[in-house]
Amino acid sequence: MTAELVRGQNHPLPDTRLEIRVSAGHPVVAGTTLGDERGRVAGVEWIAHPGSPSLPGIEVSQQAAADHRLAVDLEALPDSVHRVSVLLALPVGAGGPSRFGAAAAPFVAVTALDGTEIASYTITGLDSESAVVALELYRRQGAWKVRAVGQGYEGGLAAMLGDQGLESPAELAAAILEAVVRGMARSVASPPPRVPDAERVRHSAPVTAADTAPTVPVTPPPAPAPSPGPAGGTPSGQGAPIDYAHPRRSAAAPQSPPQPAPRAEPQQSPPVPVAGDAAGWSMDERLYNQVWGMFEDLARTTAAYRSACDFAESRLDQELDRVLSDPRSRIGGTGDAARTEARAKHDELTARAQEALDRDLAQLVAESEVVEPALPAAFARWDSPVWQGYRVPMETPMALRLGDLHLPERTDLHIPMLIRLPLERGLWVDSGRGRSEASALLDEAELRRLALDTAVAHAARLLAVYPAGDFTVHVLDAAGSGSASLAPLVESGVLAAPPAAGAAGVSAVLAQLTERVDLVQMAVRAGAADALPPGMDTAEQLLIVHDFPHGFDDRAVTQLRYLADEGPRVGVHLLMVADREDASAYGPLLDPLWRSLLRVTPVADDHLADPWVGHAWTYEPPRIPVGSDVLRQVLAQVAEARRQGWR
Repeated sequence: MTAELVRGQNHPLPDTRLEIRVSAGHPVVAGTTLGDERGRVAGVEWIAHPGSPSLPGIEVSQQAAADHRLAVDLEALPDSVHRVSVLLALPVGAGGPSRFGAAAAPFVAVTALDGTEIASYTITGLDSESAVVALELYRRQGAWKVRAVGQGYEGGLAAMLGDQGLESPAELAAAILEAVVRGMARSVASPPPRVPDAERVRHSAPVTAADTAPTVPVTPPPAPAPSPGPAGGTPSGQGAPIDYAHPRRSAAAPQSPPQPAPRAEPQQSPPVPVAGDAAGWSMDERLYNQVWGMFEDLARTTAAYRSACDFAESRLDQELDRVLSDPRSRIGGTGDAARTEARAKHDELTARAQEALDRDLAQLVAESEVVEPALPAAFARWDSPVWQGYRVPMETPMALRLGDLHLPERTDLHIPMLIRLPLERGLWVDSGRGRSEASALLDEAELRRLALDTAVAHAARLLAVYPAGDFTVHVLDAAGSGSASLAPLVESGVLAAPPAAGAAGVSAVLAQLTERVDLVQMAVRAGAADALPPGMDTAEQLLIVHDFPHGFDDRAVTQLRYLADEGPRVGVHLLMVADREDASAYGPLLDPLWRSLLRVTPVADDHLADPWVGHAWTYEPPRIPVGSDVLRQVLAQVAEARRQGWR
């Protein structure tokens, strides 16, 4: 039975291998400190945080998230550690609350590896604090206990670290928050919650013994929609939505690869995948949620597989060390038998982990095969037949496809990378030579051409998914070097004006968009949105910047940074095509610009991270099929719809 703790209350821990689950309803940074008997932390090397997520016996999340899972193995902690403090802090620049009192109270639970909840604590009574010590696990007379702490700090992470005896806490806090910012910059933004924070579901359902294993910190899945009424309908007068939740995706703890335990009964055959089998009011919303469910499933099952393999390797090393440390077993039959047994256990663990991974991947492949053909134009690949029946939409979709993502465990299983509309961040197509093998095989000129081709494909899709006249595209091509790649946009007539060239053209376009941002901001602050100048284009605006910083002076660079920071809030977005090295003369001045943009590449590169465990995902940019005229056909329809609307 779960112990519901109040502040200061403690509870014994029956297990030494645990999971600590955090649910906050908004992004928080989670970490731990390892302290001695007095709770003092010896140094920075005893802190687990997003920039340094692993310590002996501790694994924490690599980025800020609304939900966390922290893996703890108390037996693996150094003997000098007597206290493990669980820390939560609000990240800077995440767009969330600046104090815990402005949001739902964080919920923290300590669970066994099978998902059974041991103790939980809802951290109430917080107000202006931006950091809090949530729980502490402490050793007393050889046994471990958990205590609900709930100690908040108005001074934030720096004050909390200083209170634990660390030197230079402000510098350390700044370094941790900077690591969080870097993680957020490379992370695919998670979808919005499907239920209000006040209705948050605590995920504590157990899994079978055959599915328990060492875990890494991953977040629980989104809560399912309310259950349907009789015959799958909505109960009269109650307004409850139909539950389209996938039968494999419940609120239970995720399955993980096995560790040594009695084998469970054979599982039932997996359900036959169905396109749109997820929560949502429309088919597009259900497909969007289903794709995100597949993305999360693949991230978590891969994390569990890697964790189980790491555990098997670690245990093999420990058992071999024990054999070698005993002079009596280093030679002779006893030592050989012990080594053989250790390797057999290792092979069994990894084989069972591979079996679980193969089972889950096969189900996801089957699901992908039915979901991909059902995707609407905004979510579909450019080679999808849906584009052959394309018509300019009457309303804006909830998201669009930016490319594909995959992991090395199954490179042919591609998950569509969907981002919400309107854009919350600008895009940066990196035309520089990255670390990927694909970019190493291309020369600099080819990389730059592919980068602009990729940007044009992104812009064309944005134009295609918005209603006629609701999306305007501007282009800066100061040197005029991108005319071949820009031809589909120019020749179709979908641009607001011909690409601006030269320093004068760059200055004029930036001045126009900067003025638009200023006017809309003033109108919104004054509550007079209808007071905008007559004839001002109220459509969403996209500025494609090619060959930055060519043609830019200091004033233009400042205006570009302003558009990147303030533009998305009022419908002005950036699509940069640039090599960061070309702008190296500006030094750290442009670091905030690059961090504010979502970096994508013109060739395959493993630089993006998921919002759960931070895997390095390989991003595949959108590709127009060789010999296909689909891009020009779609843009021609967009241009014609605009002409019809203007008559």
